[in-house]
Amino acid sequence: MINVTAELDQIQTLVGQEGLNTRYRHEPRLRRAIDHLRAEGQAVPPRIKQLHQTLLSEAIEAEFDNMPV
Repeated sequence: MINVTAELDQIQTLVGQEGLNTRYRHEPRLRRAIDHLRAEGQAVPPRIKQLHQTLLSEAIEAEFDNMPV
């Protein structure tokens, strides 16, 4: 649990340091940490769920921004 918690804290710090246009790149790492937390039978804190949803939305938006018209 401590390693996953440290990982989540580190990801949150990295996301906070990134710009709004690039922070979504941490979504896969956050998803893996959430999966690991769930595999250990731990509840995912609401702030982590919200962060993941935000990063996921930003990642999807970035995909559409890069689509040719």
